[in-house]
Amino acid sequence: MRTSSADVVIIGAGLAGLSCARRLMDHGISFEIVEASDGVGGRIRTDVQDGFLLDRGFQVFLTAYPEAKPLLDYASLRLRPFVPGALVQNGSKLQRVSDPWRDPAHLLTSLVQSPGTFSDTLKIGKLRSQVRSFSIDDIFHKSETTTLQLLKEWKFSDKMISTFFTPFFGGVFLESDLNTSSRMFEFLFRMFAEGDATLPADGMQAIPNQLASKIRRERIHLNARVAEVSGTAVKLADGRKFKAKAVVVATEGLEASRLIKDLQPPLSRGVRCLYYGAEKSPIDEPIIVLNGEGHGPVNNVCVPSEVSPTYAPSGGSLVSVTVLEGATTDTMKLETEVRNQLRRWFGADVARWRHLRTYHLPFALPEQRPPSSNSHPKPSRIHRGMYVCGDYRETSSIQGAMVSGRRAADSVAEDFQGR
Repeated sequence: MRTSSADVVIIGAGLAGLSCARRLMDHGISFEIVEASDGVGGRIRTDVQDGFLLDRGFQVFLTAYPEAKPLLDYASLRLRPFVPGALVQNGSKLQRVSDPWRDPAHLLTSLVQSPGTFSDTLKIGKLRSQVRSFSIDDIFHKSETTTLQLLKEWKFSDKMISTFFTPFFGGVFLESDLNTSSRMFEFLFRMFAEGDATLPADGMQAIPNQLASKIRRERIHLNARVAEVSGTAVKLADGRKFKAKAVVVATEGLEASRLIKDLQPPLSRGVRCLYYGAEKSPIDEPIIVLNGEGHGPVNNVCVPSEVSPTYAPSGGSLVSVTVLEGATTDTMKLETEVRNQLRRWFGADVARWRHLRTYHLPFALPEQRPPSSNSHPKPSRIHRGMYVCGDYRETSSIQGAMVSGRRAADSVAEDFQGR
């Protein structure tokens, strides 16, 4: 076993691990990162295929995330925004639900076309004002119920809940029953209200790439799967061994439970994302399309190349389709069912779309049902010398991953100072 030249070994180069590393740099604490895959990013990765940028699962970056603002250079990411709101496929027509406070140009259209009532629109405004009146910390210490129960307490109409809130936030939470914590809903509702939902011009992987660009390349070891952790000793599958003063496990929850004895793995939500190459976009604006019909495998459709043209080669369009758990597990059958549903929505052109790839992500997002946690946030310190971080320790979001990484680094620094 060799003694690491660094003080800390970080296992995992996802957002939590990279954010932990960046915070350790602020503390003047040295580190090495070991990552099992061939690149940084964890669950935020982007593949290039035939000139298309394929994010591994449809994701967006919310510019209002407070933790991201000091860590990321938004201008360099070349963020491209979605139009606030959504189009709801309801029967044979598309209905617009917009945020009139951020998209006043579509106020009248939204009032006329919205699947909900005028009262629903007023309630969205009141809810918007309320969540912005609390600090984020206050939101996560409020009394807690499910998202669905909260919407019912606000007396939103059943139609507004089923045709807008369920597919929109079901796509965010990766579940169709809106059983996710009301705290998480209020936090994300605030983030959508205060900033833009965006895509980086070079794909979502541009975010972890930018975080990693500030770290010396020799400090990040790729294709380095950890076999076991014993105390502060880390053994890799290829036989290499590291011994440092502290270890931070920054993997997803299931892998963390393998490496840390007695750590309970979090429940997770899975998703499948199908990508198609089309000659012509089925929509002519950067907006998400929701399934308001209540049946069929499709939860939402997005055309990333309408948000940022860099997502598709010249003369083409990239279509992203999100399917939640519960649909058929037969990949070929699913593709057929998805294409048939989209043909009803967008017409005969769908038959000519080229299926590029289907991503099946069984552990895409940690589940956050109430009670979301007996302790918020969950502690970073397992014991002196062993620490853990990841979005499942905080909130199931980019914000949560970054916050958990910072807090783990601060716990390390606190313990080092107390030696």
